[in-house]
Amino acid sequence: MLTTVLRGLAAVFFAVLPLTLSTFAHAAETLPLSEAVTRLQVDTESRDGYDRDKFRHWNSGDDPKDGCSTRNEVLISEAVEPPTVGPRCRLSGGSWFSYYDQVKVTSASDLDIDHMVPLAEAWDSGASAWSAQQREAYANDQGATTSLVAVTARSNRSKADQDPAEWLPPAAEVHCRYVAGWVGTKLRWMLTADEAELAALHETAANCPDQEVTYEPAT
Repeated sequence: MLTTVLRGLAAVFFAVLPLTLSTFAHAAETLPLSEAVTRLQVDTESRDGYDRDKFRHWNSGDDPKDGCSTRNEVLISEAVEPPTVGPRCRLSGGSWFSYYDQVKVTSASDLDIDHMVPLAEAWDSGASAWSAQQREAYANDQGATTSLVAVTARSNRSKADQDPAEWLPPAAEVHCRYVAGWVGTKLRWMLTADEAELAALHETAANCPDQEVTYEPAT
């Protein structure tokens, strides 16, 4: 009888163990920005074969039943004053704060949803090897608050597909926050960095001793 009970307990233990290990494997981690930068893998970049259409967006979002695209779900989530959500997720009213340029925005149509690490940069840094499903998941990632950011169309288009060696937000006081979001996104999706990008990240991190990065590997 005892042997049977022990075998039963062992079976339960080993059945639960993979779930436990999986939980730990994907646990969120918080560390200083300077240390987070050192965890990035360095590699050369290549844009061969890139096409923006290879990253399907915007899809039906995290809640397909709400009738909102990822874009509108992000707008609703990041609103300072909630907009009114009408039929077919039409947004009216509300307000937002574009932290890149420290501007208050009162019309959703004046906002872009910025991919913290642009799609082209993600392609250069490893996404070229992903499946179409992985690229769609990346392009619509709401699993981390820094992956997609509602900002003024002007600031987003100024950034385009540039990395921090080439572009930082016009508001200097948010550079630490921005670089933390960039590094966290790259670590979340196991994307690499090139030499110039890494040097720029180290330079910014040196001026951000209190900035932390929190990231959870994408599943």
